[in-house]
Amino acid sequence: MKIDARGKQCPLPVIEAKNALKDAPEGEIMEILVDNEIAVQNLLKMADHKGLTSSSTKTGDREYLVKIVAGASGEEALKKLEEETSLEPEKKDERRRGMVAVISADHMGEGDPVLGHLLLKGFLYALTQQEELPQTVLFYNGGAFLTTEGSESLEDLRFLEESGVEILTCGTCLNHYGLADKLAVGQVTNMYEIAERMTHASLIVKP
Repeated sequence: MKIDARGKQCPLPVIEAKNALKDAPEGEIMEILVDNEIAVQNLLKMADHKGLTSSSTKTGDREYLVKIVAGASGEEALKKLEEETSLEPEKKDERRRGMVAVISADHMGEGDPVLGHLLLKGFLYALTQQEELPQTVLFYNGGAFLTTEGSESLEDLRFLEESGVEILTCGTCLNHYGLADKLAVGQVTNMYEIAERMTHASLIVKP
């Protein structure tokens, strides 16, 4: 099974691959052709999330081939993992399941931009001090600057990540601002996953 997703912006390559996997027999190898590294990362992440074997190869100057082997679902892989670790001491999870923080700019509020940057830096630090941490923090548009090299909030975001919080930054946004190779914390995501996280959230926090 082959999918030509060249010229298509995320999340289209991920959505097309995900839909095709629904009908693919176990063991079949799906080949997805894309023309940017962000799409490669998102496809590999989707496969990993589903517990599927995957690989990627650069086949040209701006051409990549991603292979995904249809097989066990993410739910089955997660169940197996839980069974294998059921005898281990339980680690306290300080995250609140279903709480998602959304950062869509590099400042907080409107008015003085210097104050806005200072407020958002303070907000991210305050987030690390809460009794219940968010399960996920989403960064898109100008928020992408917070997870990349030079950000003054990297220490706080790394603390959250080490505490088990998902730090996800929009890949299209990183590309748009020329930051694709400067991500310093967390992982790249796409708009499909951002929409999925937000629509399934029990609480959305947006400064």
